[in-house]
Amino acid sequence: MLKRRIEGEIVHWLEESRKALIVSGARQVGKTFTIRAVLNERKADFAEFNLIRDRQVLEVLRQFSTVDDLILKLSLFSPKKLIPHKTVIFFDEIQEFPEIVTVVKFLVEDGRFRYVLSGSLLGVEIRNIRSAPVGSLQSLTMYPLDLGEFLQLFNLSPEVAEHLRDCYEQKRPVDPSVHERMDEIFHLYLIIGGMPAAVETYRRTNNIDDVMAEHRAIIEQYKQDFTKYEAEDRRLFLTRIYDLIPSELNEKNKRFNISDVQKAARFDRVREGFLWLTAAGVALPCYNVTAPALPLALNEKASLFKLFLSDVGMLTSLYGRAVKLQIVTRQAVNKGAVFENVIAQELTAHGYPIYYYASKKWGELDFVLEHDGKVLPIEVKSGKDYTRHSALNNVLQVRDYELSQAVVFSSANVETKGKITYYPAYMVMFLQEGGKESGVLPLSRFSF
Repeated sequence: MLKRRIEGEIVHWLEESRKALIVSGARQVGKTFTIRAVLNERKADFAEFNLIRDRQVLEVLRQFSTVDDLILKLSLFSPKKLIPHKTVIFFDEIQEFPEIVTVVKFLVEDGRFRYVLSGSLLGVEIRNIRSAPVGSLQSLTMYPLDLGEFLQLFNLSPEVAEHLRDCYEQKRPVDPSVHERMDEIFHLYLIIGGMPAAVETYRRTNNIDDVMAEHRAIIEQYKQDFTKYEAEDRRLFLTRIYDLIPSELNEKNKRFNISDVQKAARFDRVREGFLWLTAAGVALPCYNVTAPALPLALNEKASLFKLFLSDVGMLTSLYGRAVKLQIVTRQAVNKGAVFENVIAQELTAHGYPIYYYASKKWGELDFVLEHDGKVLPIEVKSGKDYTRHSALNNVLQVRDYELSQAVVFSSANVETKGKITYYPAYMVMFLQEGGKESGVLPLSRFSF
């Protein structure tokens, strides 16, 4: 069974917090499975209620009058006895009853039980509820398996993991044989991605067609969600935007062109569609900033953005089987969109808001981050000309920006030239805020 980095945060909640916990994320990223795994591993007594499957429980939540009334009625539908100060109550698929985030305040104040909540589309269903109890609810977001989690599939020793981390921190080249193997695994990740069902299918069958079938099934679920939760005209709009993401990323500047969705469409209308997709976790936004200067959020220009898919494996499935084969066999193929998507996906999972910078005078930077209290420019190169980056060179010379370092991710080994460090793209897994790894287990602590 693959370990997930978020497990440590769930364990910490279970042992230290008295708040309710809500775990959100896109459909099929492994939320339910991971919560169950942690509760079982910690031998917690828990009762699970699925609000799609257990419709009677859903009605109870909609109609109960007091906490005592709720607990009494839940006990009628629970296969386990609900024991005060012992049982953890797990409500799954809470998008069916988003008002639960207001109810949970009273449940937490009652104090007899612990509560963990999970569901999909929570960013869509809950964002308009004004009375969400911040003081009673701890929130975690779950993503597809990142590259470090994906590495559990392979027989890499802790010594190799430590060697990689040391090379990242000391900015020195990786052993050539280790680098070659890691580059192979990275390219495999580009075609498999991190959706648990696709990863498990690959492990079981080692067949690209089976993996693509899993990706297609997940994409169909996403589109069914568009239908279920939105009116017909909105559904078509959301589907059009989602379907355009792969081709928009394949354009030279990778910026999403609003007119491609609908000619003469108003930005406000189109923007709602983008916000829905990003709130649902199925797409990742990367907004333009007018200057690579702190604070980046104040320089954001929300009308200009890139839109990435939440999982790189699904992106390459949408590009087709031939592209997957070209990627994994290292044939000549334009991998720029794929490389940028995986970097965006990894940085988002590490907790970074991602931006890009474009200037007629200086050129365009693929990503800019706030990292360790400074702006970090990042370029992503999929070809052999990874040392050619005129925009990065230009911006590093602008005194007003005071940029002290920059990173280029490519398929090449580690090297440093002036302010620029060239890292192999797989080393993005080590880029974390403050060296703390944002609550993520160090790579060397996984059992490979």
